[in-house]
Amino acid sequence: TMGNYVIIVAGGSGKRMGADIPKQFLELAGLPVLMHTISRFARYDSSLRIIVVLPSDHLEFWDSLLKKHSYKVSHHVAGGGPARFFSVGNGLEGVPDECIVAIHDGVRPLVSKDTISRCFETAMNYGNAVPVISPADSIRMVTGIDSVPVDRRHIKQIQTPQVFRAGLIKKAYLQEYSEAFTDDATVLESTGERIVLVDGNRENIKITTPEDLLLAETLLPFVP
Repeated sequence: TMGNYVIIVAGGSGKRMGADIPKQFLELAGLPVLMHTISRFARYDSSLRIIVVLPSDHLEFWDSLLKKHSYKVSHHVAGGGPARFFSVGNGLEGVPDECIVAIHDGVRPLVSKDTISRCFETAMNYGNAVPVISPADSIRMVTGIDSVPVDRRHIKQIQTPQVFRAGLIKKAYLQEYSEAFTDDATVLESTGERIVLVDGNRENIKITTPEDLLLAETLLPFVP
């Protein structure tokens, strides 16, 4: 996988966490969440080029964290935009068309090596790969004042990294922004490409609340 890239999107301000600093910088087992996330990809492939998209007003703060923790994993930093769509666009500017690029949430530090590997291999073969898990709970869809049960075998929960042939996803990100873009897959899909689903890993949670941080601390030693 020479010359492939990952864009780790950590441009968010983390309002839901209720902490003073964005959640990607909160400590998990003694290290900021984002450093755990970066290390996952560096361990998967040491030649992977890592681009980290940060809130533009936190670039100096990130520098101070790197020094504080003597964090040495090589990565390039880009400034974020007003919404995730624009942050990803900023990250993609530095990526060549010929490679495979992963786009991953900075607050998902529990992605497994197997998930990353499945996504890269599938994207190489089919153009894209989106990791999913099946919901463990029964599902109901709310329709106005009523609700109807939905067969959960037809429902998937979407994770990241979402991995793409770079030329395809870069072209997709040249579109006008739309509220319908909930993730990178929906941006690509709107250009007519078919989305390819692969297995994610259940531990690969998105840390958005203080409870998630506690859960992640517990799961951390168990995710290969």
